Amino acid sequence: MSTSQPSVSQPAVSIVVPVRNEADNIAPLIAEISAALDGRWPYEIIYVNDGSTDATGERLASMMQQRDNLRQLRHARSTGQSAAVRSGVRAARGAIVATLDGDGQNNPAFLPDLIAAVEKGSNVGLAAGQRVGRKDTGFKKFQSRIANGVRGAILKDGTRDTGCGLKAFRRDVFLMMPYFDGLHRFLPALVRREGYEIAYVDVIDRPRHSGVSNYGFFDRLWIGIMDLAGVWWLIRRKKPTPDVTEVKA
Repeated sequence: MSTSQPSVSQPAVSIVVPVRNEADNIAPLIAEISAALDGRWPYEIIYVNDGSTDATGERLASMMQQRDNLRQLRHARSTGQSAAVRSGVRAARGAIVATLDGDGQNNPAFLPDLIAAVEKGSNVGLAAGQRVGRKDTGFKKFQSRIANGVRGAILKDGTRDTGCGLKAFRRDVFLMMPYFDGLHRFLPALVRREGYEIAYVDVIDRPRHSGVSNYGFFDRLWIGIMDLAGVWWLIRRKKPTPDVTEVKA
């Protein structure tokens, strides 16, 4: 193994990429992740194949023959982005986990800034990317603006863009979160609920490499409203964590 090739035995960082039917985006994105991280941290890349029906699995299997730090987890059927992220985090070996979408819109060049923000902050539980110059359609930008505005007004999480897939967080903090479908959209509020700080990093959005979006608006609107009400309830029910000391005999 060359000195620039990261070791999979003791990764400091795990990169989790949830994908569904993104076969043509696999190789370009892995190359960009490698360019951003090689020589900086020992890392692993975990692709969570969320029930893809195209050649995503085969493309990943082929690349795994070339890279010993690339792993593939597969869901037998598609269960959504939050479930895919959770599967990746649970399997991760690194103490810090970074996520990005598998369609190429999230630029891996911003991963080092996000990871460093978590490393340097003694009480930072999450570094969240916030998109500037979004390349989505006008309707998608409109729906995100409305959703972020309503969420921010109710949860007061101080975050203008929770939909950005570029995030880095402490693995143990993520695993403290109550799991539900849609969790990834409420991470800032739930991390704050546990007493941790949030760092923010502006990231530049770009068009997807290939293919079409696997996520719609009306199919998640009402679920999102119910999730928002549930997270609001969780925050209001949170009590301060008591100071605990062990009494020795």
